Amino acid sequence: MYTRKIQEDPDCGIYLAMKVLGGKWKCCILDAISRGISRPSEIARYITEASTRVIEMQLAELLFYGMVEKCAEDVYPKRTEYKLTILGETLLPILSKIDQWGMEHAEVIKDRINELQEGELESK
Repeated sequence: MYTRKIQEDPDCGIYLAMKVLGGKWKCCILDAISRGISRPSEIARYITEASTRVIEMQLAELLFYGMVEKCAEDVYPKRTEYKLTILGETLLPILSKIDQWGMEHAEVIKDRINELQEGELESK
């Protein structure tokens, strides 16, 4: 049986928040839903870099943690939408602050991203 080398700390708020928000696209998915983009296919068009499969997996995790709820209409073709729960809405100020921080430091971060990409190209 696999055991973690470093034990997780369920009494740490950052750990708990990252269990919910950790994942490359979860914050973007929550942002999209908060903007009224509610169907998985619409979210996939909004977040073009993420595959539909990854979006569906991360939606399932957000659903599991109670951040979103799934609304499926019993029609053909099936229509599924997601909306934020009351708990999920509590994340919006946090996402807003993350967005604000990103915009304030965009130049530095973009420069570092370019350095990383150039380094990867040189090593090939």
